[in-house]
Amino acid sequence: MREGTKVKSVGIDVSKDRLDVAVRTGEELNKEVFSVANDDRGRQELVKRLKKVAPERIVLEASGGYETLVVQALASAKLPVVVVNARQVRQFAQATGRLAKTDRIDADVIAHFGEAVQPAIRPLPDDAHRQLEALVSRRRQLVEMRADELKRKQTAPPVVHPNLDAVIEFLTKQIDDIDGDLQVLVRSSPAWREADDLLQSVPGVGPVLAITLTALLPELGTLSRKQIAALVGVAPFNNESGKRDGKRTIWGGRAPVRAVLYMAALAARRCNTMLKAVYERLVDRGKTQKVALVACMRKLLVALNAMVRDRRAWDPQLAG
Repeated sequence: MREGTKVKSVGIDVSKDRLDVAVRTGEELNKEVFSVANDDRGRQELVKRLKKVAPERIVLEASGGYETLVVQALASAKLPVVVVNARQVRQFAQATGRLAKTDRIDADVIAHFGEAVQPAIRPLPDDAHRQLEALVSRRRQLVEMRADELKRKQTAPPVVHPNLDAVIEFLTKQIDDIDGDLQVLVRSSPAWREADDLLQSVPGVGPVLAITLTALLPELGTLSRKQIAALVGVAPFNNESGKRDGKRTIWGGRAPVRAVLYMAALAARRCNTMLKAVYERLVDRGKTQKVALVACMRKLLVALNAMVRDRRAWDPQLAG
């Protein structure tokens, strides 16, 4: 690569043992691809090389956690790193005719995606926020494992019930322990404590949703109502073409947040007067219960977003 060339985008394809890196300048004939090991020494070498070229944007796909240490190393070095959804990159590759797939090709596709789409670079979480996110994610895993064991018990022979009960009891204890750790962590931060109190002032919002939003949706209170709904994946998208008028659907977004929000809306539609009115009005108009419940999820999320933005506790009159 010619010295002094301005690097627009870097793409990194992450695997367990290796990092394939593509450096793009906007000129097809002036790019570089190299590999380093995905270990401490390799990440140090990566940081050193990328500091020299000073890219506008470094793009990685979410890779099941293998990207975490790479992102931390780049962020600590004050390099402009952003993690994007792998599906978006794959759709971009298909749209641009890049159908072949190797690690080096994938790295160049990611770099090209960063150059063309220019995904926003947002501040990365600090150590405390990473701890909070890790605990919330681990709690979700334990809850899913417990649900699997409870399902197995429904059809399992009685001879294995004692074993299943022991596992369920153990998982329940682990979940309770994590809930305690989460409360301690949240109450240790004035900002998190304030947000937690605001969120739980809403009828139907309990500690699980409040902590999940704090950990997995740090943008809450900083975006518009449309942006926050789209980010979580509760904003309906049109499905029309010519004379066809298809049903609007929701897709994408942050599934873990949406799952907890669904359970909260399910409970809140009974005890929250605002959501109860929304739900009943839509059902009376002939909407399905699922559509009405998604509308409640969106209404609840928008209300919580406004409350955090304005630092204002729940007020039924203002919400209405």
